[in-house]
Amino acid sequence: MPAESVPAPGGTEDLVTRVARRVRSLAGGGRAVTLIDGGSGAGKSTFATSLAAELGSQLVRLDDVYPGWDGLEAGSRAVYEEIVPLAHWHRWDWDESRAGDIHRIDPVRDVVIEGCGALSHPGRAVATAGIWIELDERERHRRAIARDGAVYEAEWDRWAAQEAVFFTRERPDLLADIRLDGRVLPIPGLRELSGPTASR
Repeated sequence: MPAESVPAPGGTEDLVTRVARRVRSLAGGGRAVTLIDGGSGAGKSTFATSLAAELGSQLVRLDDVYPGWDGLEAGSRAVYEEIVPLAHWHRWDWDESRAGDIHRIDPVRDVVIEGCGALSHPGRAVATAGIWIELDERERHRRAIARDGAVYEAEWDRWAAQEAVFFTRERPDLLADIRLDGRVLPIPGLRELSGPTASR
């Protein structure tokens, strides 16, 4: 079934409501596991916050899971190896550069999982809905650096190379049930996450 592109004629709030309705429809009354993917700076974190609130669901950010700046693939695997089937995830301590504590989630409640690498073929197989947020690289870079500054500027190419490999192999844009235009989403303006990975 082709992905549905959802415009936002009534603004972001209306968009979130419409996407939540679509997710609930895909869930068919069961548990909704929603994966949100897109390039760094596309607006995933901001949109995921709003969608999780609308759905009343748990929210897991892969920024808290990636084991360092080379950890996109490991974060992607965590979705279908740990977060969904085992209902837990290992936090990465960015300050100490080591694995942190285990966080558990309710295996019955709805959950939204957002981050680069969330929407892979095996990830989609264990999820209810996949969402792809599209935004051109120049604007994504501008947003990410405006929010996180020099810390992320120094790592942009390193992270972008991992994104390119993942996106070419998995084509998350084609796995998505819903595609969103990042230009209509709110531009991240606050550091919603702790640590240097807030922008991904």
